[in-house]
Amino acid sequence: MITPSPAVRRTAAVGLALAACLGTTPAVTAAAAPAASKSAAGLDRYYDQRPGWGSCVKAPGDTMGRDLDKAGVQCADVVVPLDYAAPRGRTITVAISRLKATDTRHRIGSILLNNGGPGGPAVQSPPEFHTWMKKAGPRYDVVGFDPRFVGRSTPLDCGWPVGTNLFSAGLGRAGFERQVALQKDLADKCRATNASVLPHITTRNTARDMDVIRGVLGEKKISYFGYSYGTYLGTVYTQMFPGRVDRMVLDGAIDPREFGPRLLRETVGENEQALADWATWAAARHGTYGLGRTRGEVLATVDRVIKASARGPLTVGGAPESYQLDDTLVPFILLAGIDSDTDASRAALGEQVSVLNKAAAGQPTRLSPQLAATLRLALTGEQSRSGSVQSAVICGDRAAPRDPEIYWRDIERSRAAYPRFGALTNNIGPCAFWDRPREEPTQVKEDAKVLIVSATGDPRTPHKGAVALHGLLPSSKLITVEGANRHAIYGIYENACVDNQVNQYLATGKLPAGDKVCRK
Repeated sequence: MITPSPAVRRTAAVGLALAACLGTTPAVTAAAAPAASKSAAGLDRYYDQRPGWGSCVKAPGDTMGRDLDKAGVQCADVVVPLDYAAPRGRTITVAISRLKATDTRHRIGSILLNNGGPGGPAVQSPPEFHTWMKKAGPRYDVVGFDPRFVGRSTPLDCGWPVGTNLFSAGLGRAGFERQVALQKDLADKCRATNASVLPHITTRNTARDMDVIRGVLGEKKISYFGYSYGTYLGTVYTQMFPGRVDRMVLDGAIDPREFGPRLLRETVGENEQALADWATWAAARHGTYGLGRTRGEVLATVDRVIKASARGPLTVGGAPESYQLDDTLVPFILLAGIDSDTDASRAALGEQVSVLNKAAAGQPTRLSPQLAATLRLALTGEQSRSGSVQSAVICGDRAAPRDPEIYWRDIERSRAAYPRFGALTNNIGPCAFWDRPREEPTQVKEDAKVLIVSATGDPRTPHKGAVALHGLLPSSKLITVEGANRHAIYGIYENACVDNQVNQYLATGKLPAGDKVCRK
């Protein structure tokens, strides 16, 4: 799983009924956008549609829509084919939003935003992103979009009892066997409820949707900013539509050769290191969290909690909300808490591990709002839509090994070197039980002048992936943030060095003369 930016995690996706949105889609109006490059045969009606810009409010209680309206954002739906090989067939909608340029004399064009995931919405993002862009912001139409089957676009919901498939295999074979059964059940639920659309939920089709959006906006070329998974999506777009990119920033970049169901295996070392660095931080605050006075003592506490959860589920919380946590879930909580090295993020994890430590000792505990939200994600169907579409994209892009024993062998081999996360990053997932993808993964053969941003300690998309992508795109430039255990930098991490370099590029279109290094 590639997590979206914190800005995305603060915003709940709008729930829509799958049948309602798939059953009927708005008609495509034939009003040409003259600046758009003409599309492939059979797709003109999609490229030539003109969006009906209007209010972003979808329902009386739509606070996000009201906030967007107040910020001057307009929203619309773009109609795209479910299957680009059959453009006269079934259609779906992709939700877009736009904060128009105010410096029209110096307007550069449109910049399209993607917040990662896969499955992260971005309709809500233009106001915040516009602020981060500073002087460059007024020169762009800042455009957010919810990729196909995400957020306000035509939705997907497999009816999962959980909101993620990201669990550990636990400390023994019994936990792994339970995971095999769970992951197969998740795949079966998607096949039973959405078999007709699953083959079309892919990164390549999302890139095709992006190009339709480009045409609909009337742009010959489009600029793009992608976080995390959004860097892979951006890379794919450069390969499928070379020559249609103006300026592109890829923050938290992925090696496109590694993207797929087993991508997390590439992150295990960085996650173990990020947890160890957090342990050093927590040890200096033993009086607050009571987890140990040294890094080693804090990690020993973490290990005791995991072992206790393997002997019997830990009870956390109380009426009206309590949960039972075993050794397949505790590592997920740890992983979720180490995506940033800010004091606020580390304090939140400190509070959560303190709760788990008390639960392991049989003491009553109280859930913090953040821990409660994490557990609702993992243990209820509240975020079934999010988990469903994330898995659909990953499984739809690249096939996974089918034999459970392959995963078990990898788990066992990883335990000594990676005792907390080896059994999670190597665990089996629903892709092992998914139908094979219809298209081969995208190969990077075209160079592209893009700006790549990466932190050396990124625990979600490791720095080595950014270095690899930089090598595949010789004309790119790489900004490296040294010493930061942080996923997604621009605007969020408040690193002036990065923000200034990115904004200079967006304003001028000129990449830095060479690669840059920024300090934490």
